Amino acid sequence: MAVLTIFTDGACIGNPGPMGIGLVIYRESLKVEELSEPIGKGTNNIAEYTAVIRALETAHVMGEMAVHIKSDSELIVRQLNNEYKVKDPALKALKERVVSLSKPMSVTFEHIPRERNSQADKLSKLAAERVLR
Repeated sequence: MAVLTIFTDGACIGNPGPMGIGLVIYRESLKVEELSEPIGKGTNNIAEYTAVIRALETAHVMGEMAVHIKSDSELIVRQLNNEYKVKDPALKALKERVVSLSKPMSVTFEHIPRERNSQADKLSKLAAERVLR
């Protein structure tokens, strides 16, 4: 079974402020899709979670059963891997959405260094800037 790899990032101009998300999706080593989406105003952590949610929603639409999500947000990845508790009520609801979307699939979450996430980072920042226009 081929695993879809999705690099995710969320950006926020100010915190809170205008938010954007970026996704870069690979099937094996071939890039199959990119997404840069403005998502309104909020916090950096909300943007990071929303990027993961959009990644899982996209995987569902593509009919994927195995997804590997890579993010440079250590907090989000550790929360999703149940290494850290989620205390913020807004983030709890977002984590519950991630868990729900993950159920029918095999999903793994990996923390990666920021420099290995430059494409998703760029797309998320471009999207956050579009909120300002």
